[in-house]
This record gives sequence, structure tokens and C-alpha cells, in this order.
Amino acid sequence: MEQLKPRISVYYAQNATVVTLTDEKLLEDDDIKALEESIMPLIDGSQVNLVVDFSSVQFLSSAVLGLLIRISKKISENKGRLKFCGINSKIFDIFKITRLDEIFEIYDDAKKALQSLK
Repeated sequence: MEQLKPRISVYYAQNATVVTLTDEKLLEDDDIKALEESIMPLIDGSQVNLVVDFSSVQFLSSAVLGLLIRISKKISENKGRLKFCGINSKIFDIFKITRLDEIFEIYDDAKKALQSLK
């Protein structure tokens, strides 16, 4: 029986919650639903600054982009801030094509993303 790997790892910095996506591929609906169920409780109902680290992610579906937009809206409603980091060149190209690179703040690594929140 295949052991399920956690979808995210979470740690709390002084000024933000850092979520590291641990799946290499985020393609299937079940994966995306599990990811949403993991992240939404972290941002629900309170002001939170969130850094999402994509360092492990090699492939993602367009449905993930929709999830990221929903997360962004939720954080904005609660007056928090959202930053992304660790995005590889292939995924960054997707962000550019969809113009999400103009909406989201993207940093090389979590340290730089956290510094931007100070």
C-alpha cells in the first residue's frame, strides 16, 4: 500500500506563515482539493501573511492557478499579504503567460519573501 505524503509543510516565522508545497506534481483534482483543504484553514478568518514555497513543484495544472487566486482573495479580504517563492522557470513561464506574475509577488526564496513583509 502506498503511503500518502503530506501535501504541505508549515512553519511560522515572525511575520508570516510559510507553506512549502511538497508534491512534485500538482495535476490531479484530488491533489488540488487536498491542497486547498490544507491551506484554507491556515488563512480562514484572520489576518495572515502567507508565503507559499514552490521549490519542490515541477508541474502544476491550471486548476492550481485558480486555487492560488482564491487563496489570494481570501488573504486580501482579511488584510493579509501573499508572496510566492521558489518557482522554477517552467512554472514562472505559466505565470507570465497568464499574467499572474503581474498580480502576485514572486521571490527567489522564502528568506527574500519574508524580508519583503517587514
